[in-house]
Amino acid sequence: MKPRFISDIHLSEDSPHLTNAFKTFLNESKESCTHLFILGDLFEIWIGDDDDSAFNQEIKKILTDFTSDGPETFFMHGNRDFLVGEAFAKETGITILPDPFNLEINNQKVILSHGDFLCTDDKDYIDFRNQVRDKDWQNNFLKKTINERKQIAATLRTDSKEATLKKSDEITDVNNQSVEDFINEHQPDLFIHGHTHRPNIHDVGVSKRIVLGDWGEQGWLLSINDKEFNLIKFNII
Repeated sequence: MKPRFISDIHLSEDSPHLTNAFKTFLNESKESCTHLFILGDLFEIWIGDDDDSAFNQEIKKILTDFTSDGPETFFMHGNRDFLVGEAFAKETGITILPDPFNLEINNQKVILSHGDFLCTDDKDYIDFRNQVRDKDWQNNFLKKTINERKQIAATLRTDSKEATLKKSDEITDVNNQSVEDFINEHQPDLFIHGHTHRPNIHDVGVSKRIVLGDWGEQGWLLSINDKEFNLIKFNII
């Protein structure tokens, strides 16, 4: 098994360079890996599978071209694209994973997550996360028109950015005790997540916590070959 892992690409109509980088990455990965795991925030915003904008259709085609006779591809919800549903998954050939998700890779115990559930110091964010992950909230949101959803999502995104600017780096990062408790409970060899935009490899006891980076002027990927892993930065702009 030769998997690759990415997260926090934040694709949007406003960032065509990220779309081009994502397409280039997939073209190269089709021959370089056996499995691809997208650990949340593939999109900057996702208001529902029924939004058939030209941009969304373009991303669907890019993914479909990759998964057709290509690596098995898995997706985990992030805090931006928690409304990606089974219709999108079926159309693009991906499989949606629960968060967190346990699996074995080359005889190593691995846990995957978007990682935001560990940001327990940010009480406002955790309250927001609990709200928008609630099925009743999601069903009520999806009953609104696409234009209404776009307006609500734009407001939520603006509010989120403004709130984040007022918070310290310590608040918006994972809580170390929450991480230690989680890893001590599950005892993985590797714990892989994104969300914080702080790419790094941390030793937590006998486990490795690998934090994926976001995509902007540079992109990030994690590759595993046998029991060796590499957290790789590459230029986008």
